[in-house]
Amino acid sequence: MLTSKTPRAIARRLVAAGAVLTLGTLSLTACGGGPSANAGNASDEKVGVSLIVKTTTNPFFVSMQEGAKKAAEADGVDLKLAAGKADGDEDTQIQAIENAISKGDKGILITPNGPSVVDALKKAKDAGLFVIALDTPPDPAEAADITFATDNFSAGELIGKWTAAQLDGKKATIALLDLFDDKVVSVDYNRDQGFLTGMGIDTADAKKNGDEAKSGKYTGGKGGDYEIVGNQASQGAEDGGRTAMETLLSKNPNINVVYTINEPAAAGAFEALKSAGKEKDVLVVSVDGGCTGVNNVKSGVIGATAQQYPVKMAELGVKAIVDLAKTGNKPANSEGLDFFNTGVELVTDKPADGVKSITTAAASEICWGK
Repeated sequence: MLTSKTPRAIARRLVAAGAVLTLGTLSLTACGGGPSANAGNASDEKVGVSLIVKTTTNPFFVSMQEGAKKAAEADGVDLKLAAGKADGDEDTQIQAIENAISKGDKGILITPNGPSVVDALKKAKDAGLFVIALDTPPDPAEAADITFATDNFSAGELIGKWTAAQLDGKKATIALLDLFDDKVVSVDYNRDQGFLTGMGIDTADAKKNGDEAKSGKYTGGKGGDYEIVGNQASQGAEDGGRTAMETLLSKNPNINVVYTINEPAAAGAFEALKSAGKEKDVLVVSVDGGCTGVNNVKSGVIGATAQQYPVKMAELGVKAIVDLAKTGNKPANSEGLDFFNTGVELVTDKPADGVKSITTAAASEICWGK
């Protein structure tokens, strides 16, 4: 929800994003040759949509569900919610996709938990369902008809640039708290590799974490020496973040930069740093921009975070499927990208020269696109 306190630039972007997918006024008709073709032509027929998120233990995905519910109520959508039991649970998501096909839904909104989901998504498309990925594009991206997401590489790059500027030429001893170590998903490597790029550290394979040189020079900010202590999986959870941070501190207690895949992992990392008496000596950066995360930036738990907008992703996804059902119009990717970019802003109360950011006060007005 936009308020009078919303920064104008952000408001324009969020309004523009919504305008791209404004619903048509034609009466509802079934379209396509899939299961939804049996729906009939009644004008009060509800469009069936399934939202399948990674897990409901992460407030990011809970907010996404709330956004979808709001859009469904406004547009007369028969919305079904499903979620993995934990981040990375592919089997439960696959079963939810199968259920959506059986019900004859018009479309699926999904934040994929891993590569095993892809075959099920292809099956859904073959059955006539419109598949929209949210937040995390599948690999290959063509497994979904379109993705509504943050530019995760840009999100990582923003916090990397900010970190380099804050170091002011000092050596960076870096801990990288990633998502998984047993599977490869784009959100994981895009944020990690974006962060290193923002720091001015050369990466090797852009789709692989942990293969860059472990020491050398970073060129961001004033530039300086760097050392990467290691990469640890956090599962995107607070307890995982704490364990990962403890492991890396045992390898090198002089860590002064901590990149985290998301804000729950950042909160866990901070607790580990606090227990070690090092919380005042370390820059912790993250990606999410939820209300809790913004408060953690304000209080100093996190130095800076990249804010994304999951509520907007879900709202636009629901509207896109309804628009397709009513008019046959399909959403388009943002210009120059292979997905629809829902925007990102750097949030910090310690701005850095040359790195555009907004304050925690401004970010709290629009956390997660509320």
